[in-house]
Amino acid sequence: MAESMEDYKEELEASFREIKEGDIISGVVLGVTEEEVTLDLKYYTQGVIKVEDLSNDPDFQAMEEIHPGDVIKGTVVSLDDGQGNIKLSKKEANDVLAWEKLNAYLEEQTELSVKIAGIVPSGVVAYVEGIRGFIPASQLDLSYVEATEDWLGREVQVRAITVDESKKKLVLSAKVILKEKQQEEHDRRIRAMVPGTVLEGTVESLMPYGAFVDLGDGISGLVHISQISHRRIGKPSEVLSVGQKVKVKVQNTNDNKVSLSMKALEEEMVDVDKPERAEEYISNERASTSLADLLAGIKL
Repeated sequence: MAESMEDYKEELEASFREIKEGDIISGVVLGVTEEEVTLDLKYYTQGVIKVEDLSNDPDFQAMEEIHPGDVIKGTVVSLDDGQGNIKLSKKEANDVLAWEKLNAYLEEQTELSVKIAGIVPSGVVAYVEGIRGFIPASQLDLSYVEATEDWLGREVQVRAITVDESKKKLVLSAKVILKEKQQEEHDRRIRAMVPGTVLEGTVESLMPYGAFVDLGDGISGLVHISQISHRRIGKPSEVLSVGQKVKVKVQNTNDNKVSLSMKALEEEMVDVDKPERAEEYISNERASTSLADLLAGIKL
């Protein structure tokens, strides 16, 4: 008898607890229909949530997303729905609990998978935890998206960048994730570069301390002024010009920054445009190696 009472202790305690309107309580799903979800509240009566009270998401499908045995939280709307059941609203509970989750997602920079549910001026709409979120056209991809209508129904990975419960404002971004992945790919390509490798590039800018050379694939490297020529020069523009093709040797890739040298190749390089000026070096296309060629055989 004692064992039997222990087995039912939780149910007995629950049956005596006081439930009032506005409380958020949990229940186990007993059944799902197209009209409502029935819950076991471990109380003297069952709970009922009408489908219109399940979610703010217009695409929410109760029959597909809720199953017997699931645990659901809902706000008590009425202690009697007219048929002796406690009427609950998951939607109202979501409005309280979801913002807590959204703030946690923001703080932890959680990556979320969402479906584009609507198109609005200057962006699109997606739902997270039943809360309507806005993705600006500027945050949908790496560049501004003009044809947002093409994104309707797509699944995208986003992070919350603004969560303001007082203003019911949720702003999401796919761009922050894409930029991180782009940077990771950039860093992997740099790590794949082997010191001592000779590459062809294009001078993209000149600074007092050296020249930046575009190596392709979004990677640039610096030829410090001391690595441009064996001859002492006052400024890089004395021997180099923007747009000039050059051959360079990779010195190192410390801190994901590419350090290059022309001086190390000075005796090997020939300026095909102005051979009389030994300090200018333009690569011979047939003898050069591009970064794309170098990385082509490397599995990143």
